[in-house]
Amino acid sequence: MSMHLQEKVSGSYTTTTTITAPPSGSLQNGGEKVEKMFLYSEEDIRPELKDDIRDPNYEDEEGPMPKLEYVWRNIILMGLLHVGALYGIALVPSCKFYTWLWGYFCFFVSILGVTAGAHRLWSHRTYKARLPLKVFLIISNTMAFQNDVYEWARDHRVHHKFSDTHADPHNSRRGFFFCHVGWLLVRKNPAVKEKGSLLDMSDLKAEKLVMFQRRYYTHAVLLLCFILPTLIPWYFWGETFLHSLFVATFLRYAFVLNITWLVNSAAHMYGYRPYDKNIKPRESLLVSVGSMGEGFHNYHHSFPYDYSASEYRWHINFTTFFIDCMAALGLAYDRKKASKAAILAKVKRSGDGSYKSD
Repeated sequence: MSMHLQEKVSGSYTTTTTITAPPSGSLQNGGEKVEKMFLYSEEDIRPELKDDIRDPNYEDEEGPMPKLEYVWRNIILMGLLHVGALYGIALVPSCKFYTWLWGYFCFFVSILGVTAGAHRLWSHRTYKARLPLKVFLIISNTMAFQNDVYEWARDHRVHHKFSDTHADPHNSRRGFFFCHVGWLLVRKNPAVKEKGSLLDMSDLKAEKLVMFQRRYYTHAVLLLCFILPTLIPWYFWGETFLHSLFVATFLRYAFVLNITWLVNSAAHMYGYRPYDKNIKPRESLLVSVGSMGEGFHNYHHSFPYDYSASEYRWHINFTTFFIDCMAALGLAYDRKKASKAAILAKVKRSGDGSYKSD
């Protein structure tokens, strides 16, 4: 079996190498700390990761779709948010420079809370994090306001296991609008609730920080997503309250939402499928640019246990760069990476022929 070794160089920078070694071996390198990472093929996944892998045997039940039940509260609030964001765009030219920087900083932090936090750390367990990094990511994730980590991860695991079926919360077969935002404006399909209730969520139930966020989520969201992003520009550099509210808060929040939603919509509809032509997710460089690395979606659904969510690590993938920096600081460890052999085998077996080897 193959495994990854991460050798600590000069006490800070961490590199990753692939070697062949017995799975139970304990290796040392000149007395330096060595981190082991197993390479998994899709047929050799740890039992606790079974919910990350698509269930090929699941099929939608025959018959008409359940009648859509609109959630008017969500429709009204989402509409008001986007009207506010459009007004925020009109105010951008008259904003103070520091407000622009603050808005981008909040966007940047929020995205990391979703990509490095809710997605790669808590949903897929692709790496492990020390407490200071977990605290930062839970704060960042709360600022992003896309449901608490527990609910986000549960929906995402259902999305992977039953991708593009009625049990997928944002089933792309129902059209771009539905998988982009429409799924948040209607009641969940009964199949989503049924399959979601069967998932093993014990790992997150045991995470005290995740459960703490879930318990106090409403109050934390008000503070971190709306109150602080509005008050800081207004108080510290004299920005108008109007500019602070509509640009730093509403426009920034709407932008974070839509960038994230593009992973569910555009990255499931447009692009190549070099790793698996039998699934809907695609490779989308434009989505990767906006989402800091989440657009290599055909790869991610083929190898969901890979902490980079991409074959190419730092290529248009700031989230991977961030995780690697945290690893260099000792705050992230046990990063999982698919082996080149597993990738090439997958490409040969099910790719659409668009794969280009470096």
